[in-house]
Amino acid sequence: MGEPSPLAGTRGSHNGVSGQTVVAGVAIVVLLAAILWLMGRTPICACGTIKFWHGVVQSAETSQHITDWYTPSHVIHGFLLYGLLHLLMPKAAFATRLLIALGLEASWEIIENTDATIERYRTTTIALDYYGDSILNSVCDAIAMATGFFLAAKLPIWVTVLLAVGAELFTGFMIRDNLTLNVLMLLYPIEAVKTWQSGAG
Repeated sequence: MGEPSPLAGTRGSHNGVSGQTVVAGVAIVVLLAAILWLMGRTPICACGTIKFWHGVVQSAETSQHITDWYTPSHVIHGFLLYGLLHLLMPKAAFATRLLIALGLEASWEIIENTDATIERYRTTTIALDYYGDSILNSVCDAIAMATGFFLAAKLPIWVTVLLAVGAELFTGFMIRDNLTLNVLMLLYPIEAVKTWQSGAG
């Protein structure tokens, strides 16, 4: 990690982000929004308002606004995707890896908002009031991932790891949930963990 600044490159440079890359990235995010619209997702929160931050986890407004307690997990997505693609494609241009990461994140946002995944969240996690993300929230999640990707390219590995662990510990302490627990409960739900997350244990 710690590549030369990805924003400093010129057109066609190995580590730079050209205007074409920006256009391609925006196109991926616009395509994500269009697909979610066709899937019936709401553009913004059904409450009719747009908040920069929504901090009540067990609420129908979770994953409906610009940021919430799950935004850090998407930044960590960026850390992980940067590391994975750096290992798998060490000679690929930064811009190429960034666009692949955006495509993967967009794909996850689409899968996450299918009826099957929403129902899985509702039955195996504490997200009893979860009915899928708003399009606004999904787009902002993709931007959060890209932010994490850029940070991972710029920061030393140890700082990136420290930020990821710190974010996981902090959100775990604050809301009894984080990326690690979210993945665990989706793939291998443990009733004792669910009880603890709900505050009953």
